[in-house]
Amino acid sequence: MFKKLPPILKNFYFVTGICFFTWMMFLDSNDLISRFKMTTKLGSLENEKEFYLEKINEVEKDRTELMTNKELLEKFAREKYLMKKETEDIFIIEEE
Repeated sequence: MFKKLPPILKNFYFVTGICFFTWMMFLDSNDLISRFKMTTKLGSLENEKEFYLEKINEVEKDRTELMTNKELLEKFAREKYLMKKETEDIFIIEEE
């Protein structure tokens, strides 16, 4: 039975190398499919990180503006939190 095999398939190192290669490429926990999925997820997480860093910078900029300008702070409080003076009435108009 083994006499019909080519000599390369009888070589212990070749067979061991093929087995090792197959194990590492398809059966291991760090196989090619898992590596591809992790690389894709890493890219999406890096994009999310950039998005949130930009949002943090915007919020910090708005915060410094609000803390330094009293008129802007009052406008922000009126628009976002519907705050009012005691002598005022607020009418909220919602568009459908």
